[in-house]
Amino acid sequence: MSIATTLKLPEALKARITRLAKLTKQSPHSLMIEALEREVAREERMQSFVREALAADAEIEAGAEVYRAEDVHAWLDRLAHKRKTVPPKPWRK
Repeated sequence: MSIATTLKLPEALKARITRLAKLTKQSPHSLMIEALEREVAREERMQSFVREALAADAEIEAGAEVYRAEDVHAWLDRLAHKRKTVPPKPWRK
């Protein structure tokens, strides 16, 4: 079920939306819904990324294992080339 919402758009933006909708053979409404959906999804991903980064930082501060980037990259390279390998050792515990 859809709920009606009113947006007040600057004239220049409304004109751009109308022009783009004609070029893409969509309605302005459809174009705006797609744009809002993309932006909301992008913002949700960003918020999730920030939460994960803050949690990882807290884990590190609490003493979680830390690995050198070059060791991890070398290990991943060996895995990608299907070479026998062992995971890198923590740089700091």
